[in-house]
Amino acid sequence: MKIKRVAIVFLSVVAVLVIVGLVMVNSWKQTEHGSLDTNAAVLLKYIEFSKIDLFSEGKTPAQIREISAKGRGLSGGKQVPVQQVRDTTFPGPAGPVPIRIYTPQQHPKLPIILFYHGGGWVIGDLDSHDNLCRALSVKLPGIVVSVDYRLAPEHAFPAAVNDAYAALLWVSQHAASINGDASKIIVAGDSAGGNLAAVVSLMSREKNGPDIAAQVLMYPATNLAEMTTVSYKNFGDGHYLTHRYMKKFRSLYLPQAKDWRNMYASPLLASNHENLPPAIVLTAEFDVLRDEGEAYARKLKNAGVPTTQNRYKGMIHGFVNMAGLFSQSEKATDDIVTFIKELPSF
Repeated sequence: MKIKRVAIVFLSVVAVLVIVGLVMVNSWKQTEHGSLDTNAAVLLKYIEFSKIDLFSEGKTPAQIREISAKGRGLSGGKQVPVQQVRDTTFPGPAGPVPIRIYTPQQHPKLPIILFYHGGGWVIGDLDSHDNLCRALSVKLPGIVVSVDYRLAPEHAFPAAVNDAYAALLWVSQHAASINGDASKIIVAGDSAGGNLAAVVSLMSREKNGPDIAAQVLMYPATNLAEMTTVSYKNFGDGHYLTHRYMKKFRSLYLPQAKDWRNMYASPLLASNHENLPPAIVLTAEFDVLRDEGEAYARKLKNAGVPTTQNRYKGMIHGFVNMAGLFSQSEKATDDIVTFIKELPSF
């Protein structure tokens, strides 16, 4: 009987703790601007309690990158198997540029996704977005070429842009050698990488460069000259990517204020958005970059570019690359693949 009473007390305590925990988490979810995803709310509270700060005083770029890398195992999810993954380089404008090529099957003339990772042009590499690239490669299926472009502040604007465009030229010229179809090249990226995908699309149009079948822009930064949107006001603090982080990223990537309005830094400010590749623009509800991403989608639509724009409710910046935390990550990759497969040229 004594053991039974102890068990009842223990289970009662556990039940109370669970209820208290659920009430607490639910309170974290509710904001004046809507309801956060449960896992997003917990992640943001963890960051708050842990006082994680990429740009606390005195941190070097190497230390910033090290802090960022520590969270990959938590958020990336179970590794997606791909038939072949290999690392190589191509000759870039300032030396060899590392790339990682994902081949889901040995079939000639597969579509090619040229992928640019996010990270504020300061952090991120071939490993930071490895599982996202794997998922896209297998789901399409298609070749994914992930580009390890030069990072700021060691290599400020336009180094990343030049590497990103050079990668497009290389992929177009060498598509057959990697089992790809040069007529089906999609540029893609998230955040800073979404910025680069949009910029490469503009640059290829301006330079009469390789044809791009589509652009996949995940919560892209499109206007680095102004950080005054409603989403900046509402989500500028405590929502993963902060206003302060964006200003710091900008200062490292674009140390010359005169470059902030350059269309190859702020594609939203380009004077002409006509004749660009069809686009899908993904945004997160609780993200400082939400409004400028959606503004870019409107610019494209108004210029006659076939454009799909999806906002993911309850989500925070970076969610597509966090398959280990968010079920909407898989929905987003499925939406991307559906968009690509429904292109008239596919």
